[in-house]
Amino acid sequence: MNSRNVWEALPRPGFLLSSWPWRSLAYLLTGVVAGAFALLAIVLFAVTGGALAVVLVGLPLLALTALSGIPVAAVERRRLRLVDRDPAFDLHRTPAERGLKSWMTARFREQLTWHELGYALLFAVVLWPIDALVVVAGLLLPLSVVATPLIMATVGDGLEAKVLKQWTVTSWPEAFGAALIGVVMLALSCYAVGVVAGARAELVRLVIAPRTDVVGDRVTELVRSRVRLVDAFEAERRRIERDLHDGAQQRIVALTMTLGLARLDAPPGPLADQLAKAHEQAGKALVELRELIHGIHPKVLADYGLEAAVADAADRSAVPVEVGLELSGRLPEPVEAAAYFVVCEALANVARHSGAQRAEVTGGHSGGRLFLEIRDDGRGGARTDGGGTGLTGLADRVSVLDGRLSLSSPPGGPTLLRVEIPCVWTDRSG
Repeated sequence: MNSRNVWEALPRPGFLLSSWPWRSLAYLLTGVVAGAFALLAIVLFAVTGGALAVVLVGLPLLALTALSGIPVAAVERRRLRLVDRDPAFDLHRTPAERGLKSWMTARFREQLTWHELGYALLFAVVLWPIDALVVVAGLLLPLSVVATPLIMATVGDGLEAKVLKQWTVTSWPEAFGAALIGVVMLALSCYAVGVVAGARAELVRLVIAPRTDVVGDRVTELVRSRVRLVDAFEAERRRIERDLHDGAQQRIVALTMTLGLARLDAPPGPLADQLAKAHEQAGKALVELRELIHGIHPKVLADYGLEAAVADAADRSAVPVEVGLELSGRLPEPVEAAAYFVVCEALANVARHSGAQRAEVTGGHSGGRLFLEIRDDGRGGARTDGGGTGLTGLADRVSVLDGRLSLSSPPGGPTLLRVEIPCVWTDRSG
């Protein structure tokens, strides 16, 4: 029986022969033990803390009483596995900082903490006595009726037996008839225990362990926060690019020009040689800085868009690249940045690892999606899962935008890298 929980199993014919009755009984029995312990602990902390509150010693105990729902809820989420195979997640938020103070501040501010405290009080006062009553009525009473022949043979010396202390049987046919009734009662009790266990589990789900649709909301918020981080990261990259372009680069340009003029005025000799070396080194530093700026966030991408930026990357590639990218407008900045850096990393891999003679970049926008394909005629064998290709981080970046990056690179080639990112046109002018 492949049911996910006891509710699904109850209406099925094989319920009595499955493990669900035993799981339901174990759920209620462990609930009796856990509930009694929770009642004892809550009363102990509350009474002791209240008595000592006047001297401030009891305040920490009262705080522990308020937080007592957290361990109770943790135990309940674990016990839930007995009657519900769907995972029960702990939805408490991670504190912003380490330490007891930060943890307690976060817990006291969470609504879930107070839900758990309310459930703990309900569990300790009301629910576990109900569990105990159901176990006694659903298990012990039917079993005592089933045991009527045994009671008659032992306690009653084969002459009589009391059934539930209500009526007396004085013959063996009556004793075995009572036992048969007990079997029927036991079967019905299994269903009753399953119903109660299922209802208890649903209460836990409602208050402290919502199903995956609620968890899905948390996952959605997590994805949105990742997108916001990517946007912030891109904004920071553009700021760094502007600062380097308008600051450090202009200073090195000025330094290079000054050194060049100094070379013209210096007479031949050791000083002129040193000025020449300094001028050459300044020129190399300027070239390296320009490459660095271009790698951070190329100006051509910000000013003219993805199509022009890909064409520029193809011109700078060590391997001849044919570009067939057709875009009639501008796309969102995070999409253009992700697509551009995927192309750059792919072309760098082609030059470093593939041994290819030529490469090709094609793509466009269709059906609300940007798609790119980077092909090469190299030796193949490339992977996205490590191996120094640098594509793993880019794949994560594309996935944040709800896109996909796929790689086909059989040994011997050719290699095809495909990127798809859902996006719409923007009103930015090219």
